[in-house]
Amino acid sequence: MPNFESQTQGKRPKALVIGAGFGGLASAIRLSVKGYDVEVLEKLDAAGGRAYVHEQDGFTFDAGPTIITAPFLLEELWALCGKRMSDEIDLIKMSPFYRIRFYTGQTFDYTDDTEAMCKEIAKFNAKDIDGYHRLMRAADQCKKLGFEEMGDVAFDSYKDLLGALPSFIKMRAWKSLYSLVAENIEHPLLRVAFSFHPLLIGGNPFSVTRAYALIHSLEKTWGVHSPMGGTGALVKGLVGLLGHLKVPIRYNAAVKRICIENARACGVELETPASPGERIDADIVVCNTDSAWTYKHLIAPEHRRHWSDAKIERGHYSMGLFVWYFGTNRTYPDVPHHMMILTERYKALLHDIFKKHHLAKDFSLYLHRPTATDPSLAPPGCDTFYVLAPVPNLDSHTDWPSMSESFRQSIQEHLESTVLEGLGQHIVTSKVSTPLDFQNRLYSYKGAGFGLEPLLTQSAIFRPHNRSEDIKNLFMVGASTHPGAGVPGVLMSAKALEKVIPHA
Repeated sequence: MPNFESQTQGKRPKALVIGAGFGGLASAIRLSVKGYDVEVLEKLDAAGGRAYVHEQDGFTFDAGPTIITAPFLLEELWALCGKRMSDEIDLIKMSPFYRIRFYTGQTFDYTDDTEAMCKEIAKFNAKDIDGYHRLMRAADQCKKLGFEEMGDVAFDSYKDLLGALPSFIKMRAWKSLYSLVAENIEHPLLRVAFSFHPLLIGGNPFSVTRAYALIHSLEKTWGVHSPMGGTGALVKGLVGLLGHLKVPIRYNAAVKRICIENARACGVELETPASPGERIDADIVVCNTDSAWTYKHLIAPEHRRHWSDAKIERGHYSMGLFVWYFGTNRTYPDVPHHMMILTERYKALLHDIFKKHHLAKDFSLYLHRPTATDPSLAPPGCDTFYVLAPVPNLDSHTDWPSMSESFRQSIQEHLESTVLEGLGQHIVTSKVSTPLDFQNRLYSYKGAGFGLEPLLTQSAIFRPHNRSEDIKNLFMVGASTHPGAGVPGVLMSAKALEKVIPHA
């Protein structure tokens, strides 16, 4: 990697990071430690991005990611600053990781305890215990090949792809995750229990590469955790690290365009009301923003030979998310921290969401009750919840302003009839987010919750590169670039960045 030719002796090169989500915060830390003068620009009034924290009526709601795996990736950031994460963050291991409630009323507690898992499997089909062991061996291989060996490879050139081909072949990565599960697990409900995980990163289990079996191994190896104080405690901790490094974060600083001269990114122009048209110059620009939105709206078409409007439009994007945050004036002690509440339709519902872009009347839900671990996230005697329903992205043309309340009401009725008895009588605060909010507030193209869907043809070198294919000194991190969504993937994108930025 070259040094900056025009760098003044003794002066640190300037790096602008757009977006203060996990990817932007991690990148800013790594860039500062590498010798850059870093400034972070954030559109919202606080850090977090998709991990923003809403505080309402005494309740604390984590807006987005709530499942923390591979905590060593966070620990690395504290270590880079000469600190220990454990001195500031109290991570609690979940048990179970998730409770899965099927439409039959049966439940499956998913953990990292092999003996307990075998007992859970035996409740449905004891013959699938051997298949579970085979599946976990395949997952371990995928973790080694796909995560440990390739996660922080930038896939900047076809040489990187050629180097990875043997691993893709060993994983049979051209086949779907669901097909791998079906090869090893016989019972239809167990097939659901062991294949839903890609939905947590925006992928259809029937379409994404089976390499994502690595999620099973990640969870078994490092566990599933939640920080006391919620995910927002991690965001606050990372912001604190930047304060230690004297890296400023400028809030309410929306970027209007990325400035490009001589095919190089050289700064940004802001659209903030206080200083419209303000320009900030920089040697490099790092975007922790949705890549499709960035290329389409922040970069003029004449600078985008690779990421043309037509190519952006042809992409297959992840589903949207309907999220209802609510607080109750009673507690529900029988509900665990993480719970999946599944409809009878599995493949057909996913087909409606991902292929037909049709908002169905039924839904599967992820119910998050963080007060199961940390009661301080709600007033005394109360519970904090959010419930998330995967829905089509904005290609569905759903009229969310008129549909939102009826859809929320349907979810409430379903929760009342399954796991939250009398819910309607106990709701004391409520807030809803739809794919339209993801588009307008978070600048997610098509309101997709996770950027491009993690298909094989949209992964590795086929995903937006960490170093822009079109513009020098422009870089991408976060869910919509390589290696992909989920907190581990986003943090790995910041590691991959280190391999392609110029030396400071």
